[in-house]
Amino acid sequence: MKRFLLFTYAVIALVPLFYVLPVAATEPIQPLLAELTRPNALLFGTGKIPALDAADDHDMTEHGSSAPATKLFSLEELRKSSEEDSDLELPDVDLPISDIPLTLNSKVEYFLYYFQTRGKPSFSRWLSHSARYIPMMKEILRREGMPEDLVYVAMIESGFQMHARSWANAVGPWQFMPGTGRRYDLRIDQWIDERKDPVKATTAAALYLKELYALFKGDWYLATAGYNAGENKILRAISMYNTNDFWELSQGSYLKPETKQYVPKLLAAAIIAKDPARYGFGEIAYLTPIEYDTVTIPSRTNLDLAAKLSGTTYESIKELNPDLRHWCTPPNYPDYLLKIPKGSKLQFALEYAKIPEDQRFTERVLYSRYKVRRRETLKSVARRFGTSPTALAELNGLNLKSRIAGKSLLVPAKQSVDFNHEGRPVRSAKATNGSYAKYYTVKRGDTLSSLAKRFDVSAKLLSAWNKLKHTVALKPGRRIIIAKFTEKNGALTQAASKS
Repeated sequence: MKRFLLFTYAVIALVPLFYVLPVAATEPIQPLLAELTRPNALLFGTGKIPALDAADDHDMTEHGSSAPATKLFSLEELRKSSEEDSDLELPDVDLPISDIPLTLNSKVEYFLYYFQTRGKPSFSRWLSHSARYIPMMKEILRREGMPEDLVYVAMIESGFQMHARSWANAVGPWQFMPGTGRRYDLRIDQWIDERKDPVKATTAAALYLKELYALFKGDWYLATAGYNAGENKILRAISMYNTNDFWELSQGSYLKPETKQYVPKLLAAAIIAKDPARYGFGEIAYLTPIEYDTVTIPSRTNLDLAAKLSGTTYESIKELNPDLRHWCTPPNYPDYLLKIPKGSKLQFALEYAKIPEDQRFTERVLYSRYKVRRRETLKSVARRFGTSPTALAELNGLNLKSRIAGKSLLVPAKQSVDFNHEGRPVRSAKATNGSYAKYYTVKRGDTLSSLAKRFDVSAKLLSAWNKLKHTVALKPGRRIIIAKFTEKNGALTQAASKS
């Protein structure tokens, strides 16, 4: 009887636990299960944007219905299963036809979701602007032997905004940094910034991407990641992790989040832009494709004169020529090609020829702001900027005895154009013949043999290309040639790397 009573008390004590334990046991395990089942999910800050879960999961949690019978598995089985499905292949989703390789995994899926939710207003604007520039850009890419769908690099870089500028001072639709822009023959100075020219910038981007594609042995994911981070950064990541698979490189901590997200962002943008209605972008007000004629301008010419001669407005000329920074075509730029409204070329040419050269351009003074330092006076500031104290005082509403320390003054700007040297650079005969070189900036600890091994080229060739001696140490900061390419039929082929 005592044994029966003990058994009864034990049952009574344990019954409440059967109701409590399932709830208590499942809650702590949820974060772990989520992490195990989505090992490739991106971590985006506070997690305000939900992960892409199955619709059935939402039905269970949002409506508060009781969960169905749970399939049991060990953590080892779960890990093995998640590794096998880490790429999240979705066989029921048909990817659009593209001339760059498209794929679908958790990272791409994230941006597909983002562009349809929080990022939808921005992506709608991108699509609207894309119609204005994509036809022209695709034609240039095709002419340079590049995949036309690389045009979506410009989409995620700038949203096809010609005047886009990043925090790092990358400018234009293809977001060139000043050094990279000049490397590809883009003029950047006080008068003109060709990074904003959709034709010249797209041509430069095509050449850069062509080099990156050759450097990374035909891998577009690495090439576009290199476009974002710089080729040297990707080369170091490949050497560090001993893999040339972008998705594996993105698992490490060396690449910045921006670069890790760049390729999936590009793929998601391409997938949506090639079939926007399918992803909820069926009512976009697309801009009309840009159309224009070009006329050769032999000497500096006012843009308001060009507008008058072509029967349009100053604003229209500025919109067609976003690279021009001021009121006129640039100095020291013979035969500048000015874009004017389509159909006005003949009228412009006839009227322009009637105007004497000295009446085509009016000189104007450019101004900038200058923060006055301690102990500086009107006289010293005026001397610095090549003007008189009286003129400087009048310009800023001051008198000659005003204290100006710490003030921001309007001052005449110095011209940054060297009329003897600056302007359109002349290509060397070597470059004209279709020969290109890839450079690398030497870092501390680099040696001739280590660089030869890293870039799969013989030390003898590296020495010859850069006129080096094996006994001379490499100085950090020096730029050296690490690969040479020749252009044949529009494609870059790497020169012999062993000898």
